[in-house]
Amino acid sequence: MTGAGDLSALFTPFDGGGLQLRNRIAMAPMTRWKSPGQSPGPEVAAYYRRRAENDVGLIITEGTTLDHPVSSHSERIPAFHGKALDGWRRVVDEVHEAGGKIAPQIWHVGVMRSPGDDYPNPDLASASPSGLHKAGGKRVAPSLTKAEIRDIVDSYARAAENARALGFDALEVHGAHGYLLDQFLWAALNLRDDEYGGDAVQRTRFAVEVITAIRAAVGPDFPLILRISQWKQQDYSARLAETPDAFAGILTPISDAGVDIFHCSQRRWWEPEFEGSPMNGAGWVKRLTGKPVITVGSVGLAGAMSVRDLNAEADVSTDLAPLADRVADGEFDIVAVGRALLSDPEWARKIREGRLDALRPFDKTTLEVLH
Repeated sequence: MTGAGDLSALFTPFDGGGLQLRNRIAMAPMTRWKSPGQSPGPEVAAYYRRRAENDVGLIITEGTTLDHPVSSHSERIPAFHGKALDGWRRVVDEVHEAGGKIAPQIWHVGVMRSPGDDYPNPDLASASPSGLHKAGGKRVAPSLTKAEIRDIVDSYARAAENARALGFDALEVHGAHGYLLDQFLWAALNLRDDEYGGDAVQRTRFAVEVITAIRAAVGPDFPLILRISQWKQQDYSARLAETPDAFAGILTPISDAGVDIFHCSQRRWWEPEFEGSPMNGAGWVKRLTGKPVITVGSVGLAGAMSVRDLNAEADVSTDLAPLADRVADGEFDIVAVGRALLSDPEWARKIREGRLDALRPFDKTTLEVLH
């Protein structure tokens, strides 16, 4: 155990899952809506570079969408195909020049497309396993056909090829928070009676096919991260599994398909995942799969933040010793920082240097600019 106030475990090197990092701090993926025309510009590259210059060990980009026509819900969210790749090449170069490492998060929103003036291809139906947006809701889209599922799997593989070709250090697949991959895993939204539906293990088929296709596209040595969550934007109390054994049944086929590192999203990192153990979700995933894990959820904030309350202010929390203790004890390997790092690009360096009084709080102005 580290002593009170000892944060040194957060700044030890990490070597696992094919990824070598200078420390245990990652930037969590956070949508910024700052890429008009779906292409990240120089200001986006500079935004990521600032984190790399200030001791963030791994940058995971905001969600970036596939070449499948209904993978995105805004023209201001960056794509990962076509002309947008020139922008991402600039991002990679800037981060590498600053000594950092970076992984894109590739993303298909599925039925989470919200009607608006700027979402792509509004005339096309959203992608969904069973046409449902939330548990018990009405059908809002047709169920995907098997041919359509194959097309989406191929889109993931092409995005992965792009990531490796551009020189990224790893790749993250967004499989959390009620988006498409998670919609297939979640019993409330996956009511299919074919091979993509059924019990909890059978519902992993889409995720397994995606991971398998990506692994075939990038080869055995390119680090592949999968972000998962129990909670959903549609339902904070939703759970994929109520027990460790049930969780293992879901995780095992996905892990075996080729995941190197799991990124385990909780709203509050300190909350136990299952009754009878203090371990959080990331700790359980590490125990059940044997793979390295990233923990995330309100790190550096005084209280949990709601994804629906982005305008709320949040004081910084400097009580990071319990987090560092659990890294030192091996419960989880990497700590992803979200809104605390969004408001303060120097957060990691200030923490390392003990300049805690200089940390910036999170407030709504943070969302309006790229600090």
